[in-house]
Parts: sequence; C-alpha cells; structure tokens
Amino acid sequence: MSAEPLRVGVIGLGVGEQHARAFAAHPDCRLVALCDLSETKLAQVAAHFPHVRRYVHASDLIEDPQVDVVAIASNDDHHAAQITHALGIGKHVFAEKPVCLAEAQLRDIIAAWRRAKGARLTTNTVLRRSPRFRWLKDAITAGTLGKVYCIEADYVYGRLSKLTSGWRAEIPDYSVMLGGGIHMVDLALWLADSRPTEVTAYGSALGSTGTAFRGTDLVLALVRFENGVLAKIGANFASMYPHYHRFVVHGTQATFENLPAAISPSARLWQGRDGGPPPEEVAAPYPAVNKGALVPAFINAIRSGSAADVSEAEVFTGVATCLAIDRSVSEGGPVAIRYDELGIPS
Repeated sequence: MSAEPLRVGVIGLGVGEQHARAFAAHPDCRLVALCDLSETKLAQVAAHFPHVRRYVHASDLIEDPQVDVVAIASNDDHHAAQITHALGIGKHVFAEKPVCLAEAQLRDIIAAWRRAKGARLTTNTVLRRSPRFRWLKDAITAGTLGKVYCIEADYVYGRLSKLTSGWRAEIPDYSVMLGGGIHMVDLALWLADSRPTEVTAYGSALGSTGTAFRGTDLVLALVRFENGVLAKIGANFASMYPHYHRFVVHGTQATFENLPAAISPSARLWQGRDGGPPPEEVAAPYPAVNKGALVPAFINAIRSGSAADVSEAEVFTGVATCLAIDRSVSEGGPVAIRYDELGIPS
C-alpha cells in the first residue's frame, strides 16, 4: 500500500505562490492550507486551490494538525520564529532563504531540529538546480577543471528599489549577504565540496547614497575553506547592472566563467592560458530554474530518509557563513566560523 500524501501548508504568497503550485503538482503531496497577511492576496491565490484552508496568522497554519509540511516564504524577519515553531511540533519545513538573521536564532533552529528527531529542513537556494550550475558541478566531479583552487562569485541584484521600499526597508540593518549573497555562498560551498572556516569582509553604503536606505548595500568577502579553496564572494544590491549571478571557478586544468545573457547565451570554459585555444561554449541554460525546483528532492528526502538537494548541515553552514561575513564587516577583521559552538553537524 502506498503512503498517504504529505499534506502541505504554505506561508507567504509572494514567492510562496510558486511553492504552492510546485507542492500541488507533486504526486506525493496535497496542498491543504495557505496563509498570507493580506486577505486580498490570500483570496487571489486560494482561488486556484478552492479546497484549501485559509489563514491570516502563520501560527494557526503551523499548528493545523492536518499539515505535515510547512513551506515558509514570509518576510525574512519572520522566518526564524516560524521555522522554530514548526520544527518544535515535528513539522517538516521547506523555507525560503535565509532561515534566520542572527546567531541566536540559528542556535534555536538547530536545537529545535535536533529535538524533532526526523523532521526535515531545507532552504530554497534554488540555483543548485540551474542546468548551468549542475553542468559545472558535474564537470568538477569529473575532473574537467582539475583541482579547484579559487571561486569568484557576485550576487549582482540591480534592484535598489527593493531596499528603499517594501518590507526589506523595514528590517533594521537589512543584510544583503543573507538576503541575496547567500545564493553565492551556497553555490560556493556546494562546488568546493568543503566547509568555510574563516572570512574577512568589508561593506559599503555608497551605492545607495541619497536614498531612504540606511544599511550596507555592498558586501565583499574573502572566504577560506577547509580544503584550501579560497573564494571572493560579493552581494551588490545598488549596481547599475541587470540582475545576474557572476560566477567564475578556477581549476588547475580549466576556468569556468558564467556570462550574463545580454553578453552571451552561453558560459565559457577556458582551457588554456595566454596563446591557448579559444574557450569552449557551455550551452547549458541559465538560470532556467523555477522556485519550486527543489521540492521533488525534498519530498523524496522525507519519504526515503535520503539527503535533500540542500541538506540540513548545508543550510546551517550557509547561514553561519553569511552571519560571519556580516560580523566581519561590523568588527573590521577576520572571523572564524564556530561550528561547534553553533551546534552545526559536519
């Protein structure tokens, strides 16, 4: 006899509407509940799913005994409390990034996850499912690049207006690294196949001069990994440049370079130094991924006990790295990532 479908509730119906559609389309799931602070938005989305229960308070959806999986796509500053609440009563959690905004919150989430004993948690750092970055992962695994020794990654947002208005503007000291750069951190730790140990970072607010935003709009970090790989990771929200994920991986045999669509529909694989052959075109599409792309692997992880595309340890490691970067900006010096102190599993 096949297992009963997993019953899913979704909190936050901006990006969360895409979560809802992905879960509703999965054969092992049944979308049963939706929540949004806006009753208008709630009604608009629920009209596509006429049998779901509707909530305006996240805690009511989380405590619904008919919900097995909670998908969280609320504003960033609500994530930690909602995730801790859901894990605390044994619910599985599929969360938008970042899972939290402070180390104390991260400790609470990890403690709740450990106590839950079997509840699964992942975060929607969805670029791991981009065909271009999956091609890159396979190429690294196959040895095409040789030994990877350096990664350069920039989250170029090109949407300053999202810092100067809307919910981001209402979060004190909004973190561009947690809010966007975490995608680059996640790709870097996945492709380096190692944990970061230390970061040094600087921040600037020059790009948003003259606007209502009072935070840091640019962060640049140097990250050292356990296996010796070094990474330069940036989050730039004020750039006069379209939204783009700059990503370069240097190996001893080749260098991979992602390019914006306005310049080239393909990435490049360079396999020679000065005077060498022209680069190979990497045609794998980019980004070519939707916000529900990580859902199937997460459902399979719940069903089979296997690893999700982004494991719990990777979720915690990515957030801890971003928090260390922000602390380095604040303190003006190198910061070690305290895995043992935070309780992050290896």
